[in-house]
Amino acid sequence: MPPFRLTRTLAVSAGVVVISAIWFAIGLARPTPPAIGWLSLLVAVPVAGYISWRAAARGRTFWRYMAVGIVLLGLGAAGNARDYFSGDEQGQHISVFTSGVYLSGLVVMLLGILRIRGARRSRIEWMRFGLDMATVLVTVLTFAWHLIYPRWDQWLQGTAGGAISILIVVGAGVICAFAFVKVAFTGTGPIDRRALHLLALTGAIGAGGGSLAPLLESRPYLNTGHVLLPTTCFFLGIAADRQIRATVAGPPAPRPASRRLSVMPYTAVLATGGLLLVSAIDHTPDIAAVAAGSVIVTVIVAARQFLALRDNARLVADLDYRATHDALTGLPNRTVLTREITAALRDRTADVYVALIDLDDFKVINDDLGHAVGDALLREVAGRVAAELPAGSTVARLGGDEYAILLRGGHTRALDAITASLRRPVHAAGHELVVEASVGLAPARAGDDADELLRRADVAMYAAKELGKGRQAVYDPAMDQRTAEQSRLAADLRTALDTDQLHLLYQPIVQLPGGELAGVEALIRWTHPERGPIGPATFIPAAERTGLIVPLGAWILEQAVRQAMRWRAELGDAAPATVSVNVSARQLREAGFAAEVDALLSRSGLPAHVLTVEVTETAVFDGGTALAELRAIAGIGVNIALDDFGTGHSSLGLLRTCPADILKVDKSFVDDITEGGQQAVIAAALIGICDGMHLRAVAEGVETSEQAAELHRLGYRYAQGYHYGRPMPAEEIAAFAQRSRRRVVA
Repeated sequence: MPPFRLTRTLAVSAGVVVISAIWFAIGLARPTPPAIGWLSLLVAVPVAGYISWRAAARGRTFWRYMAVGIVLLGLGAAGNARDYFSGDEQGQHISVFTSGVYLSGLVVMLLGILRIRGARRSRIEWMRFGLDMATVLVTVLTFAWHLIYPRWDQWLQGTAGGAISILIVVGAGVICAFAFVKVAFTGTGPIDRRALHLLALTGAIGAGGGSLAPLLESRPYLNTGHVLLPTTCFFLGIAADRQIRATVAGPPAPRPASRRLSVMPYTAVLATGGLLLVSAIDHTPDIAAVAAGSVIVTVIVAARQFLALRDNARLVADLDYRATHDALTGLPNRTVLTREITAALRDRTADVYVALIDLDDFKVINDDLGHAVGDALLREVAGRVAAELPAGSTVARLGGDEYAILLRGGHTRALDAITASLRRPVHAAGHELVVEASVGLAPARAGDDADELLRRADVAMYAAKELGKGRQAVYDPAMDQRTAEQSRLAADLRTALDTDQLHLLYQPIVQLPGGELAGVEALIRWTHPERGPIGPATFIPAAERTGLIVPLGAWILEQAVRQAMRWRAELGDAAPATVSVNVSARQLREAGFAAEVDALLSRSGLPAHVLTVEVTETAVFDGGTALAELRAIAGIGVNIALDDFGTGHSSLGLLRTCPADILKVDKSFVDDITEGGQQAVIAAALIGICDGMHLRAVAEGVETSEQAAELHRLGYRYAQGYHYGRPMPAEEIAAFAQRSRRRVVA
């Protein structure tokens, strides 16, 4: 946004400044009618007040204070003119009443500054600010007094309070200018920073010009206000116009509060020392020497203090950066993000959204390729996200592989650009990686705070993960209900693990065509003491999300192995030849899972070939730790089955990389197999693949004898489904096995 534009209103104000300056310059050369100088204020003050009030109408109360303040300064100028024309005051003298009006305007402006939300400070900071302000104030008053004192007798012939009034007004102007500078450096809240810089210049012009009033004592028809007040009004108008344009353009990109070391106190010390030295020259040499020595010592001490404080400022800035930024990526951390979200919610000049980005399968990359590669990936992702951010947005790393983004205004295009950027291959520490990310988006609502908005984005992000990799989800209140339900289920499930609420059922896997028992699949069931039976389709997702699937899976595996040993002891050769246990992707990503399986088999004494581990295609499709653990399990001698084949990624290349022994064909290819069509073609193709790769094919979901006959005709030799038996307790499996044994013997 350009710092300045010349509107019609500002053009009028600029014209007044030019005319006033020309008239003032003429007055310096020869006497001029004083009325014309005062008339220019009738235009300059209303114009500045109008522009400031327009800025206030945009929701910035600060500018209402500025509008009232400039009007009061204009009334002070009117009082100044009345003093002159009524004969109560002469030359540059100001009456006590006029001084009070001027001061009231400055006080109103100062109150406006102090009410800026970004200007809140601690008690120590206020004390330091007050001392700096007092230093500058004393310096300016000293210079003003130096100019007034030689003419003190002349001023006393007018009004004794005139000089004091000018000193008060000049001092108050300096306070305002200094306050503007301090606020502009240390935080402005919703006020445009450049606008405050312009206002600081405005105050400095007014205060500096006012201190020169005694120099015009010989020209009573001139007044510094003739040119200073129109100039002040002009710069105030520019600042207010910039605020209007900044509000229309939307909030600026957030920037941390500056900790610049203020040089004003040191400048004041040097200026006062210089004045002392100049004043001492006219006295005896010894006084001049003492003054020179005092000034030199002061300069040396000030320089030393300045260097020390500059080093301290650098240290504080470094500590502040470390406290507010992530050391790995350089992005802001949660503290900064929370502060920015709070400010955005308070301001609400545009719609506010928070997006949470979580990298899919980052743990696999970290475990397989090492933390150095993982760190390089996190840095690259941070750079890509930051590069796609629209103006006024903030991205932060919350920890691990989670990033949060504060968005103001439109969000769809920004998120699409970010996800598209992340899909491009990432080069990290010599590895080329393909990254997918789950994104949850939460729009802000009335009454929200930063923590609530982040929580909703987190809920939406997990909802996106449930849809699959690389997906987006927008928060919906129904998600909270599902999340709360899953949290309750997870809590109850943890209790269930300790209180014998869980049990296993076993579904027969039979040989075709006779239906003899070949093995069983262990299936988890839960009988809740209050809610009754809860199906695995309800509680397994909750266990997956909370990580409880790991201890739950370990419990299932141990129970199934123990039961297999009991069958072997009770039934001998009639015992099921294999016991299949479903293992989740989360379990496989746990380094050392294969070692746990090996240890369990060793403790129980169960031969490894009796156990079958069933995994889905999705669990091992991306390789990494999961595939490595599966290969280690196969190395022990445990059978590996690909479950629900054909419903996941269905890559035939997976059959070459995954150490599978068994292919379980999904029920969806069996349902209509007797009617021909695509299902029959796929089922026939799969049995051909299994025969060629020496895999056992098991058809799942067989419910009729016709399906069984057709499967056998196609070449299938194993089947599982309700036609042969529903999931049943271990005791019924024993009876099933004995009946099957008798049929084989007969």
